[in-house]
Parts: sequence; structure tokens; C-alpha cells
Amino acid sequence: MPLDEDVVAAIYREHGTALRRFVLSASRDPHLADDIVQETVLRVWQQAPEITGSMRSYLFRTARNVMIDNYRKSQRRPQEADDRELADPAEVTGRVDELLNRVLMEEALLRLSAEHRDVLVALHYRRFTVNEAAVQLNIPSGTVKSRAFYAVKALRTILDEMGVER
Repeated sequence: MPLDEDVVAAIYREHGTALRRFVLSASRDPHLADDIVQETVLRVWQQAPEITGSMRSYLFRTARNVMIDNYRKSQRRPQEADDRELADPAEVTGRVDELLNRVLMEEALLRLSAEHRDVLVALHYRRFTVNEAAVQLNIPSGTVKSRAFYAVKALRTILDEMGVER
């Protein structure tokens, strides 16, 4: 299949910066991050007609798989003589999964209305009680409860649309 440079360029334009930031949070090597982003975009471009749901979610899941594949390949190569301890593959996979979940949740939260996002952040990330959130947000506690209920409902819908499995 010939490379459609316009499609690849569009993927880079829309998602390249966020994708590179995600990869750099797992690997501090900028050259390796560039290689992973390039491999990810090419893999996604090959699958583009079959993608359903959020393109960004698909990109991040693909980048995760590329990082894990690269890690596994590096473990099969003869080791250089140095004293570094290699991370456990399950630990690496868990770390990448945690980063992916964080990025996807951040994207999902940004799709919520400001009122819903503020309530969820106050209750779940800052660990405020309903009354503390009400004071912080300057709204009645009943409104905090109501917004939290509808925010979680909206967040579930957004995550479903993004193709995130719960």
C-alpha cells in the first residue's frame, strides 16, 4: 500500500505533540521517542480504515504496544556488560499502562463541561469531601452531589466513545 503523505502528515499535526509527550513520559530518550512515534503513526496509518472510536486513544494504545515490543526485543539481545539492573517486564508494562490510563483520563476529563470536571477533580483527585468541595467551588453541597452523579455518567459515555475498556 503506497504511503499517503497527507494522511500521515495530518496524524502528526493533530496528535504528534501529545503522542511524543506520552512516549517521553515512559522513555526519557528523545531519539527513541521519535522512533516510537514514527512507528506508531505508520502502524496506525496502515490500520486507518478499520479504526473505530477515538483516533487518539488508538494512537496511544498502539504506542504502548510499540514500547512493549521494543522492550521485549531489547531483552532478547545479548546484554552489554554493565551493572544496570533491568526492569521486570511486568513492571514496564504496568508503568506504560498507568501512563496510558492517565493520558486517556486527562483527555476524557477535558471533554467534560467545566462544572462537571471541577466537581470530579475536587472529589476524586483532591479528595475533598462533598462539603469541602461545596465551599471550594462556592456551590451548595446538593449541587456538588448532583454534578458528581451526572459527571460520572458523562465520563463513562466519553470513555466508551474513546474506546477505553473499563
